[in-house]
Amino acid sequence: MPLVVGVNHVSFTVSDLDAAIAFFVDGLGFGLVSRGPRGSELISRMNGVAGSRIEIAFVEAAGQRIELICYSGPADRGRVRPRLCDVGAAHVGLDVVDMDGVLAAAERHGFTLAGEVIEIDAGPNAGRRVAYVRDQDGTTVEFLEAHRPAADVATR
Repeated sequence: MPLVVGVNHVSFTVSDLDAAIAFFVDGLGFGLVSRGPRGSELISRMNGVAGSRIEIAFVEAAGQRIELICYSGPADRGRVRPRLCDVGAAHVGLDVVDMDGVLAAAERHGFTLAGEVIEIDAGPNAGRRVAYVRDQDGTTVEFLEAHRPAADVATR
């Protein structure tokens, strides 16, 4: 019997909860599931960080839930922005139908390309275009374009 029966959510710690929600909801079409503060004592016990004060939002699309956490405490919290090659770096990969459209939406919400838009040349995603985008917090999203019809590929 498997010990894991599903993925509940992926999480990002963000500096501006309103902006993060706007990116996922207005920019990408996720639905806002919930938003609100959590009890400091309970969160501090759970995460091991004394003085944690947070507000959390959950957004969801296509059965995938993303948790957005914004800490207002403790006062000594820091900021990290690892490169994609650095241990501890994380991202979420999203299947999209319109790479150009989703990249434009990401740009409107302060995300920039981490590298180039490329076509995958091997593996289970061969033939798909892919791009990584990042915001000022280092929140990283990978977009994988759905396979395009052969006629569309031939015209490139």
